[in-house]
Amino acid sequence: MEKRKIAYCLPSLYISGGIERVLTIKANYFANIFGYDIYIILTDGKDRQSYYSLSPQIHVINLDINFEELWDKPLLRKAQIYLNKQRIYKEKLTECLLQIKPDITVSMLRREINFINSIQDGSIKIGEIHVNRDNFRDFKEEETLKFIKKIVEKLWMMQLLRKLRKLNKFITLSYEDKAKWVELNNMEVINNPLPFFPDKKSDCSNKEVIAVGRYVYQKGFDLLIKTWRIISKKYPDWILRIYGEGDNKKYSDQLKKMDIQQSCFLESAVSNIIDKYCESSIFVLSSRYEGFGMVITEAMSCGVPPVSFACPCGPRDIIKDGIDGLLVENGNIQELANKICYLIEHEDIRKEMGKQARINVERFKIENIALQWKELFDSLLDSK
Repeated sequence: MEKRKIAYCLPSLYISGGIERVLTIKANYFANIFGYDIYIILTDGKDRQSYYSLSPQIHVINLDINFEELWDKPLLRKAQIYLNKQRIYKEKLTECLLQIKPDITVSMLRREINFINSIQDGSIKIGEIHVNRDNFRDFKEEETLKFIKKIVEKLWMMQLLRKLRKLNKFITLSYEDKAKWVELNNMEVINNPLPFFPDKKSDCSNKEVIAVGRYVYQKGFDLLIKTWRIISKKYPDWILRIYGEGDNKKYSDQLKKMDIQQSCFLESAVSNIIDKYCESSIFVLSSRYEGFGMVITEAMSCGVPPVSFACPCGPRDIIKDGIDGLLVENGNIQELANKICYLIEHEDIRKEMGKQARINVERFKIENIALQWKELFDSLLDSK
């Protein structure tokens, strides 16, 4: 097999984010199993360790641009520094790619997407998006800025589309999101891989529901807590545990206000999340939006049936409604409560859905997802 040389461009690896996790899973497999020569080119986090374990076969290059310096600067100063750093980034990345000479360069659609196509290093250029189109840039929703916001969004998207059209391939995580990019004809869909497929699984008998995600607005835990108030009145012997990173104070205050802190528990992120899935009988995703929703596939791999808002984008691609889980109209709290109650009330259906979930989610195993990437890389290089 011909040894492929693949370069990925990403801000940093020290953050415990979804993009960092997925890239690490894929890069490790490509390097260790396919024998690819993998380079990960970073702009930030110099001298900081990767949060997720990286294969020693992988080359990490930090260009030390330090875009993080922008975070606490005033707007005008921020713009000035950004333009200068972007110029330096283009120069350093160009030099780096000319030296590495990769077969394929992959942008994770961060700052390099603005100039990656103009770098004449001979590599095929691919872009990966890890958030759905509608939520790719989350501009603030202040009423007074709504008109300006719409103009900025439109101009920014027009510019982005020009860059994306020039890529050899643009990859989305779901067919639902692919359908939103009607202006493009260079697209493929490759789902996120499972981070694990454990030997053990839940028997779906514990009176416990689980949710997993960062304590941020996107994950909709405020909606889930409202939902749990409905459920806890009907089934006071069932409990909900939410596992996540970040500040959960406002959710804790919400629990107290609704007086359901005896049956709903806000937990910190844990390293043994597989054990927590296996102690649960139902998984719930209350997100307002997702890039893919990898926590759904994690729960399913542990034999736990999911109940999920059909939010954009991911859940519709993952869950076969009524077979291996249940989909709920996005944001509909009463329907979410009804469907969780349905699985609470029907233990036989709950257990059967859990079994089916574990079977169906095997399509997201890394060996299956990696093969799709290999086929894409081979086809692009063969037609070069």
